[in-house]
Amino acid sequence: MKWGRCEYRQLIKLRDNLAKLQSADLDKFCRDTSKELAARLLSLVIPATPVGNYKTEVKVTAKRDSKHHKKGDVYTKRVNRSGKMGGTLRRGWTARTEGEAAGGQGHPTADQAKAYAEALPISKQGTTYVVEVINPVHYASYVEFGHRTPGGGWKEGKYFLTISEQQLRGQAPAIIEDKLKKLLRGAFNV
Repeated sequence: MKWGRCEYRQLIKLRDNLAKLQSADLDKFCRDTSKELAARLLSLVIPATPVGNYKTEVKVTAKRDSKHHKKGDVYTKRVNRSGKMGGTLRRGWTARTEGEAAGGQGHPTADQAKAYAEALPISKQGTTYVVEVINPVHYASYVEFGHRTPGGGWKEGKYFLTISEQQLRGQAPAIIEDKLKKLLRGAFNV
């Protein structure tokens, strides 16, 4: 009885590729993926975070004729008398402290958010990788979930973080799959 011929080159190549995959730094892969997911969460939550508007309506009397008003007309105008600048809560996503967020200018850019996410510490708890994205502004939870008003009423929450997390949960499987495909392509030279 003849057993025939067998070509072992493909099996040897498979063995070598599996060894390459086994030697790949899966811990680094998981940490890099966690940082990418954190950066994507920041890219979703930063634009969704509401910005305070400190302008109030003031009655103004026109001093001279203009395109819209005649001299002596009384109209309302929105002005910022408090000097406060909105955006502290939004800047808080890439700040280490509330003071840093309050003193900043403008809103965080996508590059700033990505750099901030890269610097976040990642811990491993059992088989789970944990990265904490924290907004240090003390009133962040009140804006997120709602709060009582001084008059005894209730101000509804905006749920900007909750909604951003839900959006990321929908995107995460595809993001992780793409990264895993790249890892496998590198190991199997495809």
